[in-house]
Amino acid sequence: MSRLAVSACLAALLIASASPSAAQTTPRGPTTPDIGGFPDSPQIPAPTQATYPGVIKYEVDATDLDHRVISVRQTIPVASRSLTLLYPKYLPGNHADSGPIQLFAGLTITANGQRVEWRRDAVDPYAFHIDVPAGATEIVAEFQWLTQSDNANWRVVMTPSIVNMEWEKALLYPAGYRSTGITFAPSIKLPEGWQYGVALETTSFENGVATFAPVDLYTLVDSPMFAGAHYRRIDIDAAGDDVHLNIVADNAENLAPTDEQIGLYTNMVTQADRLFGSRHYDKYEFLLALTDQLGGIGLEHHRSSENTAGPNFFTSWNASAGNRALLPHEYTHSWNGKFMRPADELTANYNVPTENSLLWVYEGQTEYWGDVLSARAGLHTKTQALIGLADRAAFYQNQPGRQWRNLQDTNNHNLLGYRIPGQWPSWMRGTGDYYDEAALMWLDADTLIRELSRDRKSLDDFARSFFSPEGTNGSWTPQGYTFADVVAALNAVQPYDWATFLRTRLDAAGPDAVAPLDGLERGGYRLIYVEEPNADEKAMSSNWGSDFRYSLGFSLTGATLRIGAIQWGGPAFEAGIGAGWDLIAVGDRVATAEVLRNAVTAAKSGNAPIRLILRQGQRIRTVELNYTGGLRYPRLERIQGTRDRIGEIMTARSR
Repeated sequence: MSRLAVSACLAALLIASASPSAAQTTPRGPTTPDIGGFPDSPQIPAPTQATYPGVIKYEVDATDLDHRVISVRQTIPVASRSLTLLYPKYLPGNHADSGPIQLFAGLTITANGQRVEWRRDAVDPYAFHIDVPAGATEIVAEFQWLTQSDNANWRVVMTPSIVNMEWEKALLYPAGYRSTGITFAPSIKLPEGWQYGVALETTSFENGVATFAPVDLYTLVDSPMFAGAHYRRIDIDAAGDDVHLNIVADNAENLAPTDEQIGLYTNMVTQADRLFGSRHYDKYEFLLALTDQLGGIGLEHHRSSENTAGPNFFTSWNASAGNRALLPHEYTHSWNGKFMRPADELTANYNVPTENSLLWVYEGQTEYWGDVLSARAGLHTKTQALIGLADRAAFYQNQPGRQWRNLQDTNNHNLLGYRIPGQWPSWMRGTGDYYDEAALMWLDADTLIRELSRDRKSLDDFARSFFSPEGTNGSWTPQGYTFADVVAALNAVQPYDWATFLRTRLDAAGPDAVAPLDGLERGGYRLIYVEEPNADEKAMSSNWGSDFRYSLGFSLTGATLRIGAIQWGGPAFEAGIGAGWDLIAVGDRVATAEVLRNAVTAAKSGNAPIRLILRQGQRIRTVELNYTGGLRYPRLERIQGTRDRIGEIMTARSR
């Protein structure tokens, strides 16, 4: 079996669909008495290789902007007397059981014009059991997705001018089948005058109703839509007409990328071609919303991606540098995460649990390539790229959570509670680590390959061979990979004990565990701290003036100067400061970030501690910090006389 022969095609990879052991629910216990007139829930059928008979007609109405309600009507062919319908639970790209069934409402089922009662599964609330009436050949299911007006619990997907249609949050599908074995015929009604971007094939668009060619459930879920009153579609494919930037905006004046800005995204597509050497899609549609009303998102799909940026992303370009790596990151996922995917994330359907053991490749190496492509395309200058790298390195150099929790375990974070923020991020560790710390690990690997090969090989060679296996150009049937596959591919580029290299960095925890920063010095730079950021550093971080993480051990946010991001074991922590306090005074002066910065600088003399007056509700307290280390902001400093490998990594490829 070849290195990448985990699977030849999606049907073979979805091996869980072929055996009863892949059932997506907890096995039922002994039959219990019938309580309240409801029989015990039947077993939920496990997905099999069979194809669901017929085509499910799927009609969406997204015109109720006032109530922010999306209404759905599904006409489902039936061939048996019993049917279980599933609401998607494990959502692709979320790596967790995050399907928002709490927003699913109004389920009404009819057959031959008569109401049919349903009952929710007693163990799995994402499953609905139906006894189909004799003689019925189809049922009609109608329901609503109650989208939210704020981002408190779920992100906003409907605004007066934009709808982000994520089909998997507003559909039901038959249990017992693979997502590739169920065919949907989708359509959507949009507000009058709206346009849209989507990777589906439009067969008609009349009177506000867009109808699409029938697709399997897998492709439907992987093809979200951005629709809006203000819309523009731009070709960014220098090699053809297969990659487009679809922009929706709160206001028409924001649909104004310059030719130069468009050229940078065209460069990004070209540099990705040169990195990976092939394309695994028939077309690719970037979906970009310029908004402060829609909930923020950056979510990968095989032939598209969902992205948001501020309304002035293009019109205030110099202020948007921090968000420019988003599209390169999501585009990289077309190769890493969608075409080549961790084998344990290739589940049969959306109610089979996902496993996340390789997110440090799926997300971590994607984060690495997203930053590299940003620099190679010119979306970031080399200076900006180095500033971002310094910030990442400093965070992990100062992260105490590694004492108890290794990087490998953070891959489970989403399953512990989907991206729930904590009050002690430096101690808890979490989602960001399998992105950002893993990206540092891949820089370490890249520079090591370069050093060992005398700069004849690099991680580029890994990317081309691993994410674009020979003979797969143009194919977009997902293939799975394992840890052993990653190690074998690295060894094929440059022989080394890559298994130990990776496991050492993934599994290290304890007082002696350190961040994977060797790639910095091997790349020609060292991490230092300065007391005053330069103009470029200030431009890259709008909140630099309120960031005291590497001095006092916290940051300030909002008009109340709320203390947050408290460093576990830092000066503020040791003085007994926890989350939720507002800074109201520094010494005898009303608090501002500038006043606090001046106090930190003055305290270097050691003549007096830094005195903070804090408020939390009705409580007032005074805290003295005996800190004399001055302000500390991270920077990468060039090591003279060494090879600038990081600079070479960021340099655009000519072929």
